[in-house]
Amino acid sequence: MSDTIQAARWPGLARTPRTPLKARIAKSIVKGAVRGLPVRLTFPDGTVWGAGGPDSPEMAVRRPQAFFARLGADTKIGFGEAYMAGDWTTGDGTDLADLLTPFAARLTTLVPPSLQKLRGLVDVRLPHHERNSIEGSRSNIERHYDLSNELFAEFLDPSMTYSSAWFEEGDDLQAAQERKIDGILDQAGVTEGTRMLEIGSGWGALAIRAARRGAKVTTITISQEQAALARERFAEAGVDVDLQLVDYREVGGEYDAIVSVEMIEAVGEEYWPVYFATIDRLLAPGGAVSIQAITMADHRYRTTRNSYGWIQKYIFPGGLIPSEEAIDRTLAEHTRLAVTDRRPLGRHYARTLREWREAFDAHWPAVNAQGFDETFRRMWDFYLAYCEAGFGVGYLDVVQLQMRRPG
Repeated sequence: MSDTIQAARWPGLARTPRTPLKARIAKSIVKGAVRGLPVRLTFPDGTVWGAGGPDSPEMAVRRPQAFFARLGADTKIGFGEAYMAGDWTTGDGTDLADLLTPFAARLTTLVPPSLQKLRGLVDVRLPHHERNSIEGSRSNIERHYDLSNELFAEFLDPSMTYSSAWFEEGDDLQAAQERKIDGILDQAGVTEGTRMLEIGSGWGALAIRAARRGAKVTTITISQEQAALARERFAEAGVDVDLQLVDYREVGGEYDAIVSVEMIEAVGEEYWPVYFATIDRLLAPGGAVSIQAITMADHRYRTTRNSYGWIQKYIFPGGLIPSEEAIDRTLAEHTRLAVTDRRPLGRHYARTLREWREAFDAHWPAVNAQGFDETFRRMWDFYLAYCEAGFGVGYLDVVQLQMRRPG
């Protein structure tokens, strides 16, 4: 594995931070944190940390000084950056998600309580330029979804669906994605003649399936790349879909059903009230809403809501995962809507992510040929494995929420 980092493409990553005191503190925290974990941290001098036996997942720290320096400089971001830089990797025979799973299972207790009280002093606040204003949202979305349609095609199923599937026995990924989409459409009551609005088009799979039910479909996106491919897919499928390149705040009209799949995570807490108020404004009397949302426990959401992490820096700028309680509170305070049905699918996301990661790794030569380098490969592997571990242990969940106006 080459560790050459292109400094122009990855500013700040090529240079190891100089934080000797913080590095020593980080080293002490890591040593204590893994003392009870069923993993092995191995070092070039033969030192082994952790409670795992010879068959446990191995984290091979190749450059200890750089690893602890990155952790010391920024605890929440440095761990992932150190993997991107090649300061640590997995041992022979160790799967990255399997290694990260014990960490994810104990994520809230890895740092001693006495030090957790100081998190307000070390947490980096969300960057102002990543606020999800209309302009900021377009910039944030471009940084992820406009990377390359060809990139996503290499690891997604043929439907090009980039959200959690819903598996039943015997399903392949495409069948599980279609079941997920049907679940959303059923919750929202989408049938022949339904005026349906989709907030967040993706690459068009849900809109196509809704149109084939006979619905009158409007779908919106702010991703130029996604819009271009979605229009091609609508034409190939022979469906009539009104795709608009607009922000959700700019939509007018009235709809019998409104659906949105894993869009709220990109809205930002500051804009949840206007997001749900917009849905309420656009929903026709007697209509129904179905959104699929990644969630976390309310106490974890409250603790992390104002801090800036690796996922936000490298994968989803401006992103924030809500709790179901936070959604309920926002609805009660800013809309006439309430949640009337909940369908949790968290364990299905762990499997979805593993299938994506396996496909990404299998198709890496084709991705590499598109101009993505080895640092990107390590970043994307870490992203998919990190999320898989989070869903696998229940730290994260994903739920389909039906919303209506009571009465």
